[in-house]
Amino acid sequence: MNRIFSRPASHLRQLRRSFTSRRHHHHPPPHDPTAAAAAADEPNSLTILWHYQILDPNSDIVNLWNHIFLISCLVSLFIDPLYFYLPYVEDGAACMNIDISASILITYFRTVTDFFYFLHLLMKFRMAFVAPSSRVFGRGELVMDPRQITLRYLKSDFIVDLSATLPLPQILIWYVIPATKTDGGGHSNNTLALIVLIQYIPRLFVIFPLNNRIIKTTGFIAKTAWAGAAYNLLLFMLASHVIGASWYLSSIGRQHSCWKQRCNEEIYTPPHCNVKFLDCSKIKAMGAERENWLNLTTVLARCDAKNGDSDFKFGIFAEAFTSQVASSTFMEKYVYCLWWGLRNLSSYGQTLSTSTFVGETVFCIVLCIFGLILFAQLIGNMQTYLSSMTLRLEEWRIKRRDMEEWMRHRQLPPDLQDRVRRFEQYRWLTTRGVKEEEILKSLPQDLRREIQRHLCLNLVRGVPFFAQMDDQLLDAICERLTSSLSTQGSYIVREGDPVDEMLFVIRGQMESSTTNGGRSGFYNSITLRPGDFCGEELLTWALLPNSSQNLPSSTRTVKTLTEVEAFALSAEELKFVAMQFKRLHSMKLQHAFRYYSNQWRTWGACFLQTGWRRYKKKKLAKELALHENSGGSHGHHIGATILASKFASNTKRGIAQKLREAQATAAASTTFSLVKPDDPDFTEEV
Repeated sequence: MNRIFSRPASHLRQLRRSFTSRRHHHHPPPHDPTAAAAAADEPNSLTILWHYQILDPNSDIVNLWNHIFLISCLVSLFIDPLYFYLPYVEDGAACMNIDISASILITYFRTVTDFFYFLHLLMKFRMAFVAPSSRVFGRGELVMDPRQITLRYLKSDFIVDLSATLPLPQILIWYVIPATKTDGGGHSNNTLALIVLIQYIPRLFVIFPLNNRIIKTTGFIAKTAWAGAAYNLLLFMLASHVIGASWYLSSIGRQHSCWKQRCNEEIYTPPHCNVKFLDCSKIKAMGAERENWLNLTTVLARCDAKNGDSDFKFGIFAEAFTSQVASSTFMEKYVYCLWWGLRNLSSYGQTLSTSTFVGETVFCIVLCIFGLILFAQLIGNMQTYLSSMTLRLEEWRIKRRDMEEWMRHRQLPPDLQDRVRRFEQYRWLTTRGVKEEEILKSLPQDLRREIQRHLCLNLVRGVPFFAQMDDQLLDAICERLTSSLSTQGSYIVREGDPVDEMLFVIRGQMESSTTNGGRSGFYNSITLRPGDFCGEELLTWALLPNSSQNLPSSTRTVKTLTEVEAFALSAEELKFVAMQFKRLHSMKLQHAFRYYSNQWRTWGACFLQTGWRRYKKKKLAKELALHENSGGSHGHHIGATILASKFASNTKRGIAQKLREAQATAAASTTFSLVKPDDPDFTEEV
């Protein structure tokens, strides 16, 4: 956030009072001269407030400006070398000229980028800084006094920023070079354009600290690995652009040096040479004199880079004339020189064959050293960014290789190895190697709570048992839920094992079965789908007022039928929630718990079956008793007849019927022996 401080505090208070009064009185009365004067001075007051505004270097607006200014710096570093392509050799005229149309366009864009430098210079006069004495702890204290900010800036970075802001190329091209041409110097002073490179030094001193400041504030320049790699590649291409432009301008300078040397040799001997003959802008003024000189001179033949017998050694600059680069269009020159710089910068100039000219040799030495530094820094950064994209994948591959070696060393069975591989593959496809628990633990508690609420709340509300709870209780549960992944065929818990967590299914299906403690003749199985849960014995244990430290035993065996994603609530976390939130002890939750609990459903079904069988048995006995007591002797005769027919029927059915009755009796006895689940203590605690 921007912070506003003014040098005269009383003046600011007066301005605030005037603004407050104007908000309440939008239209002052015509007879009030004070209000009219205040309304007239309102623009000046706003200007004063803006003038005394102090910017926080870590604010969002300053961070946005730093990114914009970084882009403008890169554009300006690209524009400056374009001035080197302005001189060219006139094809067929044996003279040099300057591309005026390209010069106007380049100057326009250069002036636009200079405006950004000027704005940045003004902003730094109002940029707060951290007092060195306050950096002992935390971020430090910002100095907001405009006078101290100005003095510190003038003593530190003002000279560098001012030299980077000056329009040196515009002055050079439009004033210096034309002035030197009027006194007969011709294009011998075109090499003066290399002064443009001198301004690269302060501009580099601006862009590198700016780059570091952005990294210090936000932690990165580019948000993605591809953007970071592209940024470093752009810097390498920019360096190639500078090298190629410098090579082209040096080639033009070598050509003009040769022409000037040979022309000076013919000044006093026929045909008399004049340096002005080499300037295309003065060809018409020379007329027949220059045409006569062209027919008799040997300057052009002795300074032809294509001529192998020439005594002037062009060295690495000969390619600019043998490939017709010096006489090509602006775009053709730029593309070719960019390729030349990129080729030699990436190969450290190893393919270049230099002459004994000192400037040429120094140029190649600088090229080689510059290429080594850039390749080690920028290309190394590109490799780091690109390798970070596959870092998780490479870690997973190493972990899987170690796991394969460990399983072979321990001689695990093949089916068990396949299960381990399937689980690791499923976990990779689900999480991509990201450890969510570590990320959440590193965040503050309020952020962690909000993230857990965003991730889990809607899914938890999809569980019917949780849908009966209020938002505060759901937030407490969401904060303690952890993700759980299981592959197909995995056993979550076995009957009789301790239950250490409740599992709430989000995706997939599981089978929950029980044999009632392993008793023969009893088996119950159901399918758990998204929204169901298992491990309800843990909730009964957690709600007991004086529960022991021993975890409850599972009454069911839970096995995954497909790949399952679920949320797990551990025993300790569930016990904490039950102790902290007394609303968990309510009859509404009791009814929901019994309705959705698989253990209670199984017990209820068996209880109903047992009751129905008892009812049918009592009804049959009552009907037989009624038939026996009705009709006197005739009734006795009918009853005897019925009993005889039943006896004959039973005899006819034989042993098979007795076996079925024995099985039914065993099932009934087993049903009666099914233990009723423990009922949680849902009573309200005061």
